[in-house]
Amino acid sequence: MLAGRMAVRLLIGLSLLLATLPAFAQDTAELLPVTEAYKLSADAGTPGVLKLHWTIAPDYYLYRGRMKFKGGDGVSLGAAQLPDGEKHHDEYLGDVETYHHGVDASIPYTVAAGTDRLRISVQYQGCHEVDPKICYPPHTEKLDLPLPADGAAAAAPVAGSLGAALGQLGSNRIEAVAGTVGAPLPAEQAFRFEALVQNPHQLLLRWTMPRGYYLYRDQTTLKLENAGGLALKPAWPAGTAHHDEHHGDVTVYFDQVELPVTIEGDLGEARALTLLASFQGCQDGGLCYPLMTRRVNLDLGSGATVTGQTGATAPELPPGNADSVPADSVPADSVPADSAPADSVPAGPAPLQVSLIAALLLALGGGLVLNLMPCVLPVLSIKAVSVLESAESHAAARRHALFYTAGVLCSFAALGLGILALRTAGHALGWGSQLQQPVVVGVLACLMLAVGLSMSGVVQFGASLGNTGASLAARSGPAGDFFTGVLAVVVASPCTAPFMGSALAYAFAAPMASALLVFLMLGIGLALPFLAVGFVPALGRLLPRPGRWMETLKQVLAFPMYLTAAWLVWVLANQRGADAVGLVLVAMVLLAMTLWWFERSRSRGAISKLAVVVLAIATVVPMALLAQVPPRSASAATEEGVVAYSPEKLASLRTAGTPVFVDMTADWCVTCKANEHTVLDTDAFHDLLRRTGTVYMKGDWTDVNPTISAFLQQYHSPGVPLYVVFPKNGGPGKQLSTVLTRSMVEQALTEAAR
Repeated sequence: MLAGRMAVRLLIGLSLLLATLPAFAQDTAELLPVTEAYKLSADAGTPGVLKLHWTIAPDYYLYRGRMKFKGGDGVSLGAAQLPDGEKHHDEYLGDVETYHHGVDASIPYTVAAGTDRLRISVQYQGCHEVDPKICYPPHTEKLDLPLPADGAAAAAPVAGSLGAALGQLGSNRIEAVAGTVGAPLPAEQAFRFEALVQNPHQLLLRWTMPRGYYLYRDQTTLKLENAGGLALKPAWPAGTAHHDEHHGDVTVYFDQVELPVTIEGDLGEARALTLLASFQGCQDGGLCYPLMTRRVNLDLGSGATVTGQTGATAPELPPGNADSVPADSVPADSVPADSAPADSVPAGPAPLQVSLIAALLLALGGGLVLNLMPCVLPVLSIKAVSVLESAESHAAARRHALFYTAGVLCSFAALGLGILALRTAGHALGWGSQLQQPVVVGVLACLMLAVGLSMSGVVQFGASLGNTGASLAARSGPAGDFFTGVLAVVVASPCTAPFMGSALAYAFAAPMASALLVFLMLGIGLALPFLAVGFVPALGRLLPRPGRWMETLKQVLAFPMYLTAAWLVWVLANQRGADAVGLVLVAMVLLAMTLWWFERSRSRGAISKLAVVVLAIATVVPMALLAQVPPRSASAATEEGVVAYSPEKLASLRTAGTPVFVDMTADWCVTCKANEHTVLDTDAFHDLLRRTGTVYMKGDWTDVNPTISAFLQQYHSPGVPLYVVFPKNGGPGKQLSTVLTRSMVEQALTEAAR
């Protein structure tokens, strides 16, 4: 019904659009040409500074972030000085700043010796804000101005330096590919830097870049701070030859590069060193980043992997060149603020130092405990019924166990391979992040309803559906056992059992073969109870004998399925709001109708069976529309006493010497909700916050959020929950266990406040 109404509205909208086309064509003819809507004038009378002025016609505006400036031959530009614009949320560009009526810009420049003209390209973009509301495409004007009489004084003595080359390179690349590349990532995400101590005299440095980013070999410098007599000897691997307009023929690295570095000299009693790494990279076909500096503390006795902290841009860059990439075209946290101390951007601690054997044992224990988690128990009720029904047959019990285990292992293997593939491509996938997709949540809610209806006796699936997901609730059959295992893994991902955090952190950073073994061991742990019942006859004899009471038990166990479906609808409400809930409820009603009529059509003719197909198709329509529902608008209100997470706010709190408790959570994360109920939402916790002066900062990962994903990657966390306590003295953050206790949190906050 809802789908039909939406289709009618769509047809009416199209009809109205067609009816207004002639009027729209007449209105657009009255729009001003772009050079009249935005009249640009230039003043080069002041040596070393170009002044620009736009006169903006009424009902038009310019975007601050869409202004780009490129110097011609022999001209190097500094950072454009632009006033703050009017803040505005654009439907397509997000949060932007705009100018009305007029705007002035001031651009410092230097010229090479022998340059007699000031040639500059200026690109800008604006819109008409009343009917007809249209936006002009980016427009470029080329300025050719005489230099002032004493313009030679503006010639830069550093024209051949890295700073000047960076300024020119960044500006040129932006101009050349305007509108053809994606938005640049923050520097911390674009260039992940790690340092591994292999032995006291040998380091392994690693840079990891997403697809489409590269690192310069010859713009990288390494040094040890306060380590007299020690020197670093890097052994660069072969890179990719690249011709750069300003650097010439250079060597670059894509995806990932590992650099062995030897520490030469007498270490003496030194067991801790500080490494300073400065490097530069670019987005292929996009912009170039300013010189980045990462500072890491090396523990020569631990062999720990350390993520570098972001320091200030290298001092040799002349004023303005650090911002030669316009501030509005790069995310705000890609270039650290000069006022922030080096440790204001939190560096992730070393991952837990576990061997492969230890990681496998932890994975086995974590998978075993998953059987007791509330997100898995509803699915295990299906398996419990099948095991009880086969109690008199050892062969049937073994078959149930083997096919269920096969489903679990195949699912964990697929999940592990997917994560490794995305990691290789430079992307990230967290534990449970499939529930960030509304369609996945909606489908799971419908699947839980179908399983519950089957266990309640509304429908009985026969062999004809034995190879489909619906056979999860079948009373027998290998396919039913297999897909029960698949479903158990899918619904297990919102839970993080004890021991799993360390094993998953190892898997998300380990080589492919080792990571895959960890995921398979998680599967063995999850399937172990049913394997034991199936293959140990003594355990099977402990099970109650089958009887009529089992039908009642199966109907009772249907209600956890309905509760799980209700929980998934609640998650969907928090992701996409009331419209999404309406669509999934319509889909669930249509699904129930389909299953009801399917059961009645068993003894009926072809027309009745055709009606089942029509109802099934109708069930899919709301799920398809669900994918088009936009994310729910963020609410300005926050929980009392809770600060919404942002890197900038965290940095400012740390600069002020305030201890911070960071909680990364999600509505679909069952472990997160359990921790909130037992620890974080209690009066004792809030009293502890007041007593220690700690700020409670929360990040919501219910929906896709790249900023929170970057924080999780920084701490090598496979997903949520993640809890990090930052001390008031500015030291590194302390990562807590995924399963909290009151004493653990009290001890961490008390230490942080000292």
